Amino acid sequence: METRSIDWNCIWREQRRRHHEANRDSADASFWDAKGAARRFYRAAQENNGERIEKTLRDLPLTDTSRVLDVGAGPGALAIPIARRVSHVTAVEPSEGMRSVFDEEIAAEGIGNIDVVPKRWEDVSVADDLSPPYDVVFASYSLDVPDIVDTVRKLEEASSRYVYIYWFAGETSWDAMSRELWPLLHGSSFASSPKCDILYNVLYSMGIYPNIKTFPLRQINRFVDIDEAVDHFASKCFAVTEEQKEVLRQYLERYVGPEGVIVVPGDSTRVKVWWEKADS
Repeated sequence: METRSIDWNCIWREQRRRHHEANRDSADASFWDAKGAARRFYRAAQENNGERIEKTLRDLPLTDTSRVLDVGAGPGALAIPIARRVSHVTAVEPSEGMRSVFDEEIAAEGIGNIDVVPKRWEDVSVADDLSPPYDVVFASYSLDVPDIVDTVRKLEEASSRYVYIYWFAGETSWDAMSRELWPLLHGSSFASSPKCDILYNVLYSMGIYPNIKTFPLRQINRFVDIDEAVDHFASKCFAVTEEQKEVLRQYLERYVGPEGVIVVPGDSTRVKVWWEKADS
């Protein structure tokens, strides 16, 4: 009897399609085109003296001669401190808002060993747009891609040795928030993005048997008042009408603290998935 294998790439595509459909077919990255959101993201990464950044840097096999590729680099929260420790960094980042903050930070730090490629990863040509090979290639919560198999193949093509992917496990706080809000805002259910269970099975089907480390992460979204919080989340939740914004306002009021400050916790379980190429 013939055994049919599961097409995990197809499952990834379908889950991503449902997620984007729930998000009004708007790319998640479009939210970060607003420079204010990108700047807030960069500031959040510096909380607790950049503890999360330092932990990530300790986990990566970096040396002073390393050449590193950061896929979906955002505003440079990781790429900039990495550049201080290695020979060269190439950062791929499609969002104009993120790149704007990134460029400002590069200039402020006086760093000259970073190249920024303003493209989506799926549009990047390793041969034409990058300068391979890279000792370490990593993607930190940035693989909202339609074809995860093609994406992984391209990560491996760019790498001479290590590939690291940071992703999500289970329901994040944003998923939980959206699951509660979507029926009230849009009259429909929310679908989350594909998670690490699908990613692992995709890698396994490709003959890649990665290391996996699971860890909790707490991010804090802090706002001076309810109006700032509503402005921030309205675009993420596609709250356009005054009625929708009022629903969002009522939801966020549960997080009002002393002196009207809004603190929205961002708890999630994350995974670090990494492997050394077989031919390295």
